[in-house]
Amino acid sequence: MSEFPIVPTGEHVTRQVLADHPDLMVVAFRFQAVGAIGSLHSHRHVQSTFVQSGRFRFTLGDQEHEYGPGDSFVVPSGQTHGCTCLEPGKMVDCFTPRRDDFL
Repeated sequence: MSEFPIVPTGEHVTRQVLADHPDLMVVAFRFQAVGAIGSLHSHRHVQSTFVQSGRFRFTLGDQEHEYGPGDSFVVPSGQTHGCTCLEPGKMVDCFTPRRDDFL
């Protein structure tokens, strides 16, 4: 069980830090409704995303991709990205270095 709280990040979206170290952080994002948004943003961290369940349309830079259970991808440092929930589910993101703004 994670010692970190579940934090709302938008309408029908939450995040929970699962593990962290200065060099790496693992975070679960839960999207609880069709149409829930992970707003477009960018950060200095390299991010890997694993879709555990659900279905999502991701904007990665100037491209769109649809991902579902078992899919994974990497977001390079500085790339604008975001998603729309097509089917409620959970994603697990890893960040390097750690996202101190999530603590």
